[in-house]
Amino acid sequence: MLELEQAKAAFPDEVVTTAVTRLIKLPGLDKPVAVITIDNGHDHTRPSTFGPQSLVSLNTALDNAFAAEPAAIAVTGKPFIFAVGADLSGVEQLAERELALEIAQAGHDVFRRFTESAIPTFAFVNGAVMGGGLELALSCHYRTLSTGAAAIALPEVFLGLFPGWGGTQLLPNLIGPDAAVTVIFENALSQNRMLKPKQATELGITDALFDSADFLEQSLGWLAKVVNGEISPARKEIDRGAGWDAAVERAKALVYGRTKGASPGALKALELLETARANDLDAGYAAETEALADVLMSDPLRAGLYSFNLVQKRAKRPAGAPDKSLARPVGKVGIVGAGLMASQMALLFVRRLKVPVVLTDVDQSRVDKGVSSVYTEIDKLAAKGSLSADGANRLKALVSGSMDKAAFADADFVIEAVFEEMGVKQTVFAEVEAHVTAECVLATNTSSLSITEMAANLAHPERVVGFHFFNPVAVMPLLEIVRADRTDDATLATAFAVGKALRKSSVLVKDAPSFVVNRLLTRFMGEVVRSIDEGTPFEVADRAMEPLGLPMSPLVLLQLVGPPVALHVAETMNRAFPDRFGVSENMRRFVAAGKTAVWIWDGQGNQHVDVEVQALWQFGDSPLTEEQVRARALEGVAEEIRVMLDEGVVAEAQDIDLCLILGAGWPFWLGGITPYLDREGISEKVNGKPFLAPGVASVPTV
Repeated sequence: MLELEQAKAAFPDEVVTTAVTRLIKLPGLDKPVAVITIDNGHDHTRPSTFGPQSLVSLNTALDNAFAAEPAAIAVTGKPFIFAVGADLSGVEQLAERELALEIAQAGHDVFRRFTESAIPTFAFVNGAVMGGGLELALSCHYRTLSTGAAAIALPEVFLGLFPGWGGTQLLPNLIGPDAAVTVIFENALSQNRMLKPKQATELGITDALFDSADFLEQSLGWLAKVVNGEISPARKEIDRGAGWDAAVERAKALVYGRTKGASPGALKALELLETARANDLDAGYAAETEALADVLMSDPLRAGLYSFNLVQKRAKRPAGAPDKSLARPVGKVGIVGAGLMASQMALLFVRRLKVPVVLTDVDQSRVDKGVSSVYTEIDKLAAKGSLSADGANRLKALVSGSMDKAAFADADFVIEAVFEEMGVKQTVFAEVEAHVTAECVLATNTSSLSITEMAANLAHPERVVGFHFFNPVAVMPLLEIVRADRTDDATLATAFAVGKALRKSSVLVKDAPSFVVNRLLTRFMGEVVRSIDEGTPFEVADRAMEPLGLPMSPLVLLQLVGPPVALHVAETMNRAFPDRFGVSENMRRFVAAGKTAVWIWDGQGNQHVDVEVQALWQFGDSPLTEEQVRARALEGVAEEIRVMLDEGVVAEAQDIDLCLILGAGWPFWLGGITPYLDREGISEKVNGKPFLAPGVASVPTV
């Protein structure tokens, strides 16, 4: 076990979670109960975590508990929080595997004492519990859970890591391997999906679920009954044969389907799941410790931590955002258009802002369809239990439609979601400006057009701002907020305030063609399509990006975006930067023919090229290999990022990465993209230097 001075040296800036033991007398028990409370001294906005010093404190508290010879030992957390895992902040400074190994071992050493205790141990999970916090709970003999626990998960695989303090060994042997695959792999690789308290209880992670209002009292009463033998929590019989085989195969399908084998942490988790079959903690924990040290010292894991910090910290303090005190209140929202995108936005605005939202369109049938679509989605939320019946009715009462833009007269924020053509958008804004107040913000959801040009003919161009959502609106967390040449600080501050209220992560972007995500994806896709035009088979080009573990292949992405949209953006970029962005004549024929996808899937899920697409595509005679296609696409992206940074499209490379993580779903273990480009030598080759400083998103040199 680490000594305190070693722990301080390992993570000198650790926010220490202190563990304190107190003795409580319970009716019916001859001996007291030792209750250990873990608390980092901050409120719930800074959850408790375990770094080296925190583990030393917990170990000491456990010593004190054992010394009291209690009837039972229980561990619980501060209000609303149990513990949310390892303190990852210090990991970025680790430069030696030996220290990584010691920290990995320290977690096992402390947590295993709860497992192997001759005195019954209980985890009273009173609030959010993730990662190492859940592993501590699993290490105890029994667990109770509060209905108020807001987040329950093992998110490590999402970060490019794996549960390394017992999770891979304890969970499948508690709830069964298939259920463990759901928690460790499926949920983590589904944008870090959380369990709800009822789900965790149904899976068998916890033994009892108690209301948050008197959670500690009920947990202590339940503990007394367990200790006295009145209650004997059931344990599942674990299938270590065919059932375990099937679970491992499902885990493999998830890992290779969603990461293409590009995440070292996910691959290690697979190995450890198989190790857990023997239910041998000595072997399992030794394997976890060695694997954890290996992964902690890998660049993909450092890129994952870099991504985590971008999402958790930088996204919450957007670079370049004006003083939030300048933001104007928004008491009503107007949306021009009533199509699919507009109705998605209307639902989001009314759910998050809870203010009147009015949609307009050119005819009543479109208006009615748009409003009806919002109502239908509200009803679905109520049916799922996400809204009460009264809550659903209140939201519906806030949504209305009109053909008359005079309905925007008292709106504070109006956003357009009409056809992506400059003249149409300019006309719409001119019509809206005739009805709204001088301070009403006019926002555009354009994905590629110039906001400055869009606002040029208005009386108040200073109140126009880009407000670019990603599809599906309710799911994708990124919001590109675009400052036009004349956008003022009050408008920009209001846009950021609205973005925050919508629970989006906003990035400030300069008014440049296609902004960030669409510009980079267009360059990326353009290089792939150019390779196909030159003679590379569709299959080869589409497989080329598999080593990156992207959420989908280029040609599947093309299908999702929609070929007409992709072509429109390519043409926009070609007009702006003809030397770097081409327009494929094959793509023009593809769109003109009304084709929506290169691939067709048969009833068994096998994909093949649409024969009509194969026939219309005119191939050259210079095919590339997968490696050559990948190099061309990534070198193009590296060049484009450098140009964008030189142009000041965003403040730093970190904002590029944040946009790709949140707007395109690029994985944490890539760090967005610049850490990957740096470690593969692509940045140096294309630009003569890396994007990030040594040790940022990579293992520092000793």
